[in-house]
Amino acid sequence: MDQRKLGCIKKKTDSNTTVQLNQIAPNFKAATPEGKIVSLKQSMGKVTLIDFWASWCQPCRTANPKVVALYNEFHKQGLNIISVSLDKDAEDWKTAIAKDGLIWTQVSNLKEMDDPIVKQYGVSLIPTTFLLDVSGKVVGIDMPHEEMKLKIRQLLNKK
Repeated sequence: MDQRKLGCIKKKTDSNTTVQLNQIAPNFKAATPEGKIVSLKQSMGKVTLIDFWASWCQPCRTANPKVVALYNEFHKQGLNIISVSLDKDAEDWKTAIAKDGLIWTQVSNLKEMDDPIVKQYGVSLIPTTFLLDVSGKVVGIDMPHEEMKLKIRQLLNKK
């Protein structure tokens, strides 16, 4: 069976940069489905969730409703989400965005594991999430949903 369908992507040997807790998240730029170039830097000053996913990744698609719920609950209070897709096919990516109701910023270089953002962050498995505080510091990586909700609530109340 294709491991990608299970969301089990093995780390590439040339991916030696791993973002860790308490460090500032590296900036990145990529295109939205409409072709607009967006950077992480544009989100600074807000609590931000970076969500790595792909249309072909079943665990990602299963997790998407929880990300939608976070967005619906906290966006008006200041939560920003940027999803980085590891898709190769633009149409599959756009269809999944529409089907799953992912209305926040979506970016992709359409290069799967060869995406420079994946290499920059050292992502070896999707879905993977990074929670950033308003300064851009990583305060959570792959947190369980309820723990992430609590942390987001705490970060938004500090503002």
